[in-house]
Amino acid sequence: MNDLEKALQSMLVKMVDKLADRVYETLNYFLLEYYEGWEPSVYKRTEDFLRSAVKIDAKPYKGGVRASVYIDYESMDNYVNATGYQVAQWANTGSHGGLSVSHKPHVWDDTMDETINNGSLLQLAIQYLKSQGFPVRV
Repeated sequence: MNDLEKALQSMLVKMVDKLADRVYETLNYFLLEYYEGWEPSVYKRTEDFLRSAVKIDAKPYKGGVRASVYIDYESMDNYVNATGYQVAQWANTGSHGGLSVSHKPHVWDDTMDETINNGSLLQLAIQYLKSQGFPVRV
């Protein structure tokens, strides 16, 4: 039973890591889209936010597997009159530096919509399990 558990956990770590990769790629896509086509005239860009996405590889955790993808707003400390958290919040409302810019993505919400809320991560998990020989019914 222990050998089976180890084999399954190894497979789950690989699957969760692939899922986290997809979220990380999507987050970076929206971060780049946020930066494109907008040149601020009121402030100078540090690009800390552009490089703020973090992915922690999948590892066993409390009988399951866990990976993390997030915006490291605590590392964004080069902003004048704003915290990294504020910058991340503004970006999630489509604004730049608190200035309204209606054509920009809502970085985190759009990432969740394109990975979790639309079911694509679930489909990716199903495909992975099937590729490993597991019958999956939905």
